[in-house]
Amino acid sequence: MLKAPVGLQLYSLRTQFQAEGVPKTLDRVKALGFKYVELAGTYNLPPEKFKAMLDERGLIPISGHFSFDKFKSDPEGVAKEAKALGLQYAGTAWVKGKADFDEKYCREVAAAFNKAGKVMADNGLKFYYHTHGYEFVPYEQGTLFDLLMKETDPKLVSYEMDILWVVFPGQDPAKLLAKYPDRWCFTHLKDLRKGVKTGSLTGGTDVRNDVALGTGQVDYPAVLKAAAGTAVTYHFIEDESPTVLDQLPMTLKFLEQFK
Repeated sequence: MLKAPVGLQLYSLRTQFQAEGVPKTLDRVKALGFKYVELAGTYNLPPEKFKAMLDERGLIPISGHFSFDKFKSDPEGVAKEAKALGLQYAGTAWVKGKADFDEKYCREVAAAFNKAGKVMADNGLKFYYHTHGYEFVPYEQGTLFDLLMKETDPKLVSYEMDILWVVFPGQDPAKLLAKYPDRWCFTHLKDLRKGVKTGSLTGGTDVRNDVALGTGQVDYPAVLKAAAGTAVTYHFIEDESPTVLDQLPMTLKFLEQFK
């Protein structure tokens, strides 16, 4: 069921990057056995230097998150940085502003995604959006996420399903993967602590609710089976909890059974 390679979203170790520095933290990533990574910043290092540190450890950067504002104001700048980092994909993970995520704003976001996607494509890159849970506002026969899918060009805009941010607002990730099999490029493998109430559209929960895969609410056999039938090319583990260093080995052991 685990057909796509598994990598790590480096944001998982943001605390370690700040406290221990980039070299030591990347050494941790390598020691855990990861080969592929997704980026979320370079921790005050020039892109070229960060890329060199990845290369030294045999870590391959596939994708990276950049701010939505940067995509709107300077998409060429995003493309330049993404190429300096050796990325194939450049995406964003948060678009909600001060206003509610309503139909009008959803359409504005979709238009901005299409423009960003065109610039990325012109630069040999692919654009994607990482779900964050506030997009599932009821709309017509579905949700505003369905509208976002409809209004974005499949040739220019792909999606990364953060499993927790689909479960937390009360959606079914396996069904959503199957509904749009050709639109997903990645997943974020993340589990939600048992007992945490779902159905919220805030896009936020205590980071301590991130738990090791297989110990939370997510039905991972169903999710991975569904993902195997889609265009998902990489699974990235993301663990935002303060106990990430304890949980990552547990998560990796859990995933071994699906290989």
